[in-house]
Amino acid sequence: MKKICFLLMLSFSITTLYAQSQSEMNNEALNSYKKVDNELGVVYQRILKKYEKNTKFIDALRASERLWIQFRDAEVKMLLPSDNPRLTYGSMYSMMYYGYLEKLTRTRLKQLQIWANPKQQDMQGSIGDYEGEY
Repeated sequence: MKKICFLLMLSFSITTLYAQSQSEMNNEALNSYKKVDNELGVVYQRILKKYEKNTKFIDALRASERLWIQFRDAEVKMLLPSDNPRLTYGSMYSMMYYGYLEKLTRTRLKQLQIWANPKQQDMQGSIGDYEGEY
């Protein structure tokens, strides 16, 4: 009996140690997304600086980024389609919204890192062409 009481107390204390309110989980999702979005901004700025002489690439990059933002926003609407998503999805809406934004932003970050830190095997087209030689 003492073992059972001890195990119950132990499991209760561990559960409460990791328990979070929905509001805390929403804030955690927002902060996690902001962190990745800031990383994306840093990489984007690094690319703009590295390739500043390659004006055709810079123009294409800016156009691509504008279209990617439209794509990202459309993807989120596709995942959470509703005229009133907070009513439809309840208190989990923010967590789901920012979680998906983070996932899409991580994918974009990986895509742009190829230009920010080109490796020899990646060198094709504009990757690593800082001067706009092609």
